[in-house]
Amino acid sequence: MTDDTVLVRQPAAARRLVLLFHGVGATPQNLLPLADAIAQADPTAWVVSVRSPDPCDFGIGWQWFPVRGVTEENRLERVAAAMPQFVDTVRDWQRQSGVGPEATTLVGFSQGAIMALESTQLADRLAAQVIAIAGRFAQPPRIRPSATAVHLIHGKDDSVIDPRYSIAAADRLASMGADVVLNLLADVGHTIDEGVVDLVCAQLRKG
Repeated sequence: MTDDTVLVRQPAAARRLVLLFHGVGATPQNLLPLADAIAQADPTAWVVSVRSPDPCDFGIGWQWFPVRGVTEENRLERVAAAMPQFVDTVRDWQRQSGVGPEATTLVGFSQGAIMALESTQLADRLAAQVIAIAGRFAQPPRIRPSATAVHLIHGKDDSVIDPRYSIAAADRLASMGADVVLNLLADVGHTIDEGVVDLVCAQLRKG
């Protein structure tokens, strides 16, 4: 089985574009259960599970930026170096689907969520909505996202990315007047379970 980007649904007249971004050391196939659920929830949406560009430095899967040796001090630099390609990827799928930023949703898990969240700090809006699962900002948000709603979903038992990052980000974004929602899930670790899938699909049905 190939681990390239997967175009899950491609309606002729797309009303929405949903791009999914996997975690470090993973592949687009890891997010297919969520992508399939999203496609069923909104048959008018282009749904794409995107492959990160670089081979993971742990020898399996793919990554946007290396995590070997990552620290609080150098994480933002690594994310910033990867961001132009992330933006180009989103813009390319917007061109292919004919859907602009005002109808684009970015759904990220773990490292994919980090990239999606940090894209909200750009001057130009990339998407109308970011749904971040088990993620974090590379550093606390500096500016209020420009017309981008942020939905943070985090398991309370996540031992990979501490849920306190999502709590702090939600508080900071709310203090800026941003459109932000936080769901903390009991007895959920660093994973996407049925409850997470239901939350993502429910959020998309609101749009």
